[in-house]
Amino acid sequence: MLFNMMSDILSGRPLDMASAISEILATLFVIFCILPLHECAHGWVAYKLGDNTAKYNGRITLNPIVSLDPVGAFFLLMFGFGWAKPVPVDTRYFKNPRRDMAITALAGPIANLLASFVGAVIYLELLVWKGLSMPGFIHDFFMAYIVINVSLAVFNLIPLPPLDGSKILGAFLSNKALYNYYRYQNIIIMVAFVILFSGILQAPLAFFQKACLNGVFWLAQLPFKLFGLL
Repeated sequence: MLFNMMSDILSGRPLDMASAISEILATLFVIFCILPLHECAHGWVAYKLGDNTAKYNGRITLNPIVSLDPVGAFFLLMFGFGWAKPVPVDTRYFKNPRRDMAITALAGPIANLLASFVGAVIYLELLVWKGLSMPGFIHDFFMAYIVINVSLAVFNLIPLPPLDGSKILGAFLSNKALYNYYRYQNIIIMVAFVILFSGILQAPLAFFQKACLNGVFWLAQLPFKLFGLL
């Protein structure tokens, strides 16, 4: 992201301007189109499970203005991970609060994975149409778009508040453990940021991101291989 680009410039390493512009455009597309989809998925699933809060607050929408969080957008541009304005959810309306909250939370990362899958299919269609060759600018845009979505899905599944993974984990904790988990969530959030910026999670996150990326491309290639196009 921009942080890495600035590091390259300051260290004297060559910067591929066309690739950098492609990555920035892909990130902006994710901020204004996919982060709203992520939050809309939360709200829509919560609504289907009985919670009307997101609907009444006008959050079941793809309107980027409603979902835009300036700080989260800045972090995504600078560091490669970010967030949108969270959709309000009231678990009192759920028949099974823990289970339904976990399903609602999971909807966001699934939306990112589906977005990456669609991007991979379009990328492969263009690749086939262009005779397995593609302008570097378009290639870099789609690869950045796909990688960012996979990274956001994996990042959000980390079981630390306020990420979606914490709400999924909550479905499997005892009442006492869940109480303590959220009682100290502010401390956990601060520790989480320290861990993220320290690079401790870099290796495991990279492993899961690569596995998900390979899975997305494997699925996207299936119809093309079936018809002998790849």
